[in-house]
This record gives sequence, C-alpha cells and structure tokens, in this order.
Amino acid sequence: MPPETVLAVQSPDVALRDANRRYYAAFESLDITQMDEIWAHDDWVQCVHPGWDLLLGWAEVREGWVRIFSNTRRTKIALGAIVIHVEGDTGWVACTEQVTSAYSDGIDDVLAQATNIFIYRDGRWRVVAHHASPLPSGPKATVQ
Repeated sequence: MPPETVLAVQSPDVALRDANRRYYAAFESLDITQMDEIWAHDDWVQCVHPGWDLLLGWAEVREGWVRIFSNTRRTKIALGAIVIHVEGDTGWVACTEQVTSAYSDGIDDVLAQATNIFIYRDGRWRVVAHHASPLPSGPKATVQ
C-alpha cells in the first residue's frame, strides 16, 4: 500500500490525550454543542465542579454546563501535571486546572485538581465523569 494511503493509528494514550484536549476546548468555547459531542449521554454519567454538589445523569450534567456557559463571558484553561492511564475501553486523565473566567462583574481564577474518566464507545473516547476539587493557590499551571 502506498504511504499516502496508510492512515496513522493513534495509540490509546495519545487518543485519550486528544479527547481530553477536546474536552477542555469545549469548556473554553462556552459552547454547549461542543460539550454535547465529548460527553456520553447516559443516566449514570457524573460531574462535580469545584464547590458544587454531584450532578448525576447527562440531563443534570448538561444543565450544569449550560449554567456555567450562560453566566461566563470568557474562559481560559491551562493544564499541568497531566497523568494519563488506559485500561481497555476505560481511561482517565488526572491534571491540575488553572481556570480563569470573566463574568459581567469581574474575573475569577481557580486552581483545581481534576480527574476526567472516559470510555471508548463507537470509535471515540467520551467523558463519563469529571471531578474537580479546588486547590490552595500555588504555582501556576502550564499549557500542554
């Protein structure tokens, strides 16, 4: 087969890293349609934003994102200390998030430790759980 017709196949770790990037790109976009694309839409998915109660099921998780996006003018996220692990059709990413958000009444800057859990379904990695806990202020994260 000629080299131009061979498709590059990503390793599971690289594919999961790309899915995690898409998740944070959707977050920064403040576009619920992009967030819809990266999440699994099951009644058992879950999300915990810093300072929030557990959101359980896609309807609650999606509504949480809608609330965040509708109250935010702009968001920039820098990630650090990224650790990726894949076990079969399940993978997770642990990382620090430096989330800077602009609102109508000011700017908020949050440093959090996050874990994003993905499942591989229909040829793509999809988020099934996001949990972020606030960290005390410290060194800034770096973009990766």
